[in-house]
Amino acid sequence: MIIPAIDLIDGQVVRLYQGDYDKQTTFKLSPLEQLQSYQAQGANLLHIVDLTGAKDPDKRQTALIKSLVDGLQTKIQVGGGIRSEAQVAELLDLGVSRVVIGSLAVSQPELVQSWFEKYGAETICLALDVNINDNGEKIVAVSGWQSGGGKTLESLVAQFTPFGLKHALVTDISRDGTLSGANTQLYQEIAKAYPDIQWQASGGIANIDDVAAVRDSGASGIIIGKALLIEAFDVKEAITCWPNR
Repeated sequence: MIIPAIDLIDGQVVRLYQGDYDKQTTFKLSPLEQLQSYQAQGANLLHIVDLTGAKDPDKRQTALIKSLVDGLQTKIQVGGGIRSEAQVAELLDLGVSRVVIGSLAVSQPELVQSWFEKYGAETICLALDVNINDNGEKIVAVSGWQSGGGKTLESLVAQFTPFGLKHALVTDISRDGTLSGANTQLYQEIAKAYPDIQWQASGGIANIDDVAAVRDSGASGIIIGKALLIEAFDVKEAITCWPNR
């Protein structure tokens, strides 16, 4: 599945380089019009990251997200700054199809597990954003990638599998926003190890060849942000390469 994405800071469409807020590129685009374009080209799932909320949960862009949901028919998953059940419920009530949980799954796994039980595994996607160290360990970062979480991807999967973990988004932080190509080895490893999880790949996509490489890695979907914004290719081309299911 092709999953077009936009990141938002203070209502503006942006991209960060390797998750660094000091390395921000701002695009003079309407968030709604951009997402409507992706929808018109055939996307059946859109990904929105509230980077303002990821940095400061008290400044989550809820009103903007509501306006985007109201202006689209396509399913939407949203992440960034979600720290409480009330915020999960609020997004689901707005019409968001799936809530993306990152840092909290590391710091308070029991709380997030309770949301799996209450709202169902289909409504929650874990964001496992990893730094791969010299030993090959996949260390999950937290707090908008501003700090390390100290836990491995595998340990988190083990914690959430008993609660029906179905959707997980994995970003190699070293690739994000770089257009340097996807870490296909990473996706091959986790797709083989955990075939029952729908893995969403993210980070480094620059061209259609990268899309094809991730398609062949065993991942279930691919999140594409910067490459679409700079028009390296469009959603139609991506779907031709990797048809939506």
